[in-house]
Amino acid sequence: MKQKETLLNTMGINYSHDIDEIGDEHIGTSHDTPLREDAFEMDDELKMELIEKHFKEIMHVLGLDLTDDSLKGTPKRVAKMYIKEVFSGLNPKNKPDVKLFENKYKYKEMLVEKDITFFSNCEHHFVPIYGKAHVAYISNGNVIGLSKINRIVQYFAKRPQVQERLTMQIGNELKEILGTDDIAVVIDAHHMCVSSRGIQDVSSSTVTSYYGGKFETDENTRAEFMKYISL
Repeated sequence: MKQKETLLNTMGINYSHDIDEIGDEHIGTSHDTPLREDAFEMDDELKMELIEKHFKEIMHVLGLDLTDDSLKGTPKRVAKMYIKEVFSGLNPKNKPDVKLFENKYKYKEMLVEKDITFFSNCEHHFVPIYGKAHVAYISNGNVIGLSKINRIVQYFAKRPQVQERLTMQIGNELKEILGTDDIAVVIDAHHMCVSSRGIQDVSSSTVTSYYGGKFETDENTRAEFMKYISL
């Protein structure tokens, strides 16, 4: 045990605090994704170079032969995937450019975009979270392009996440963009940290929700939304 503690300390990890105190619990720390103030001072190319270097070391520690044709390109592929794909939602420059349109049809009922497929990653184990997001809003005079709703979901999903935070980030973003409290978000997702490790339960899913305005105060409005998404 002492050897393990010494090794972790040399890597900048406080064994007694980071491992024993936090343990294996799923702890939510913030409604915002925890980021350092200097998170974007380094450009993407340098980030990929450093991730490649460190992931190569992880593979080396695992005992993998990095001279093998199948493995030697893996560190570079992982680095590119992290920055350009699965964690691209960390960078504000990738935030969708959303334009509003006047609700010329005077449509006053809820608009529901359901079954939005998303892939994210658990911030506790860096393994996938995947599922469906269902989003609704009631216009107060402006509408948003349908594909932009999907893009907002994908933007916040493409970062290390916990499902509760993801749900709230989507809801708060739509509230700010549309200028209305009448927003609903429901996410039904599978967590690979539950199914591929630990308890290894492959059949369960996790459902989280965000309700604002009429969706929060009016039971009939919420029931209508739930009927549309058939949960």
